[in-house]
Amino acid sequence: MPLELYSEREIEKIRKASRVVAEVLARVAEMVKPGVSTWDLELEARRLAQKLGAKPAFLGYKPPFSDESYPAALCISVNDEVVHGLPKEEKVLKEGDVVSIDFGAFVDGYAGDAAVTVIAGKGSPEAERLLKATREALYNAIEKALPGNRVGDLTQAIYETARKYGFKTVLRYGGHGVGRKIHQEPFVPNNPKDVGKKNPRLRQGMVVAIEPMLTLSTEETVEDADGWTVRTKDGSLAAHFEHTVAITRKGPIILTEP
Repeated sequence: MPLELYSEREIEKIRKASRVVAEVLARVAEMVKPGVSTWDLELEARRLAQKLGAKPAFLGYKPPFSDESYPAALCISVNDEVVHGLPKEEKVLKEGDVVSIDFGAFVDGYAGDAAVTVIAGKGSPEAERLLKATREALYNAIEKALPGNRVGDLTQAIYETARKYGFKTVLRYGGHGVGRKIHQEPFVPNNPKDVGKKNPRLRQGMVVAIEPMLTLSTEETVEDADGWTVRTKDGSLAAHFEHTVAITRKGPIILTEP
């Protein structure tokens, strides 16, 4: 399948959706504190998305790897959960929980996608360091989002940052193209072992969601019986940050900034 390229006008439409994503994420992230349930965050995301004229992209979305449609607007992954954690009324946050929130939305037929990780209350020094490294990995990868570079250059930037801090990047999960669909080619791996032979070149007009997923000590993950939640195999903490980024001749443009 050819990689989709977007005009400046279309990128502005993706930016419009991406700004809604940024606003919803900012609001939900500031609600994270001990005693709040992840379902409270879900309800607020739905309410605000509706108010802003956006359609949550994950709610009812059926990805290629699942026979079921995703039942929520947010993915909320706590502590050893890496991605695709389900919001639940009974899942109440505790002091020091590491909380990753992923949200995507459509506005006028175009999508944006972003994620942020925050700590409920006061976190441990190792949790704070993991968040710092993951955020740094995101921005180091964004710097490499230039026409002529390859997808693997983004992967390498994420991997090298994780290695500098003594952390790991997960196998099999990563970023992706975004625009008319919430998930498009190319796949943007977090681990160099996943880059493979394709390793496409980045071109002006591509829009990609870059999303480093770092863990304290493992590349390996397992999936819960719910068919969605992905955890670290060894139970170690994970963090996840993501921006939607346009690749232009003037350099990368982060679309999911407020």
